[in-house]
Formats: sequence, structure tokens, C-alpha cells
Amino acid sequence: MSSSIRTRIAQVLTSLPPQVRLIAVTKQVSSDAIKEAYEAGVRDFAESRIQEAASKQVELQDLSDITWHFIGNLQSNKAKKALELFQWIHSVDDLKLAQRLNQLAEELSVKPKVCLQVKILPDPSKSGWTVTQLLTDLSTLNLCKNLQIQGLMTIPPLGLKESEILDVFSRTTQLAQEIQEQNYEHIQMHELSMGMSGDYHLAVKAGATMVRLGTILFGGRNI
Repeated sequence: MSSSIRTRIAQVLTSLPPQVRLIAVTKQVSSDAIKEAYEAGVRDFAESRIQEAASKQVELQDLSDITWHFIGNLQSNKAKKALELFQWIHSVDDLKLAQRLNQLAEELSVKPKVCLQVKILPDPSKSGWTVTQLLTDLSTLNLCKNLQIQGLMTIPPLGLKESEILDVFSRTTQLAQEIQEQNYEHIQMHELSMGMSGDYHLAVKAGATMVRLGTILFGGRNI
């Protein structure tokens, strides 16, 4: 298994432009498999469940240069723990959560890097800002001085054609450019977290700077 993980990672890294960061999604992946990915050169790992991440981080604490990314739906009552465990939070999906994280970050004396999760198309199965609501909330988000707002994250709805998926990613890139041009003091739009195992090649084409890959690296899991 170790050789297959190394081979898959090598293949993906070869296919990615140098400016695109590989985030290995390790939900339901063992600590041993994470170590194999680490040995293959991966340093960015993502989890979507706080408790699972906490136990793995204890087991992997000797790998001190790992950067941990949270990519799941974050409930407000778990926000503090998320800030203690993760350097990045990709799934800040509404103003209330952003303000809560900002308050807690000040209390904890941390400055997490975050992405704002946006829904380019209506999708009742996913959380996130609509484009209109995000644009409305930007001035208030700019007051969240304890958050390092780095860019946008998006997940296309299921069932789209490739051309439609590419359009979602391209519109996300355009939105980030529009926000960057507004020159907010505490909002940057340098990062685009978009693309998973089935569509990351489209995300890269549209301008992704981070791709979140799990199945293509570690095989299928019982999600």
C-alpha cells in the first residue's frame, strides 16, 4: 500500500503547476498512511472532523512541520477547538461563524488563515455565502482583524457537466478578483481552495491555488 500512495502522490504532484498547493484530505485515513504521504513530500493535510483530527495530531506530533487544514462544516461550539488544532480553516461559511472565530482568535492569541466558502450556484446540500450575501458582508468581515482572510473556497453542486463545473470555478476566480480590487485592509484574495479528486484538473485550469484531494491519493473510503 505504501508504494501505491507514494506513486499516486508523485503522479498528482507531477500534474500540478508549481503554484498549486496539494492538500491531502485524510478523513478516515490512518496515521500510518498519513506518514507515508508525509514521506512522499506532502506537508498539508486536511480533516473535516475535530475529534478525528485531534487523535491523529497526537499520534503525529513528531512531524512538526505539518500544516493542518480544516475543511468540514464547522459548528460554532467547536470553533475554539478548531482554532487550537488547525492553522487553516477553509470552510468559514457565514458572517456569524467568522465573527465567532475572530472573537475566539483574539482570546487564544492566534491568527488563523481562513477561506470564505461561497456557493456560486444554489445548492441546498452545502453551506456557504451566496455571491450577493458575501458582497454585502465584506465590510463587516473586514472588521475581523484576528482572522487572516486569504481567499475563497467553493464546492460545485453534484451532477454538473464538466463545462458547468469549470464555469463554477471560473466564476469563483472572477469573484475573488473583484473582491481583491476593493482593497479591503483585512481581506486578501490570493488563495482559491477549489477542486477535489474528480474535478481538480478543472479547478487548476480556472486558477485554483489549493486542491483538496483524498480518494485519488488514498483510495475510496466509507464516507
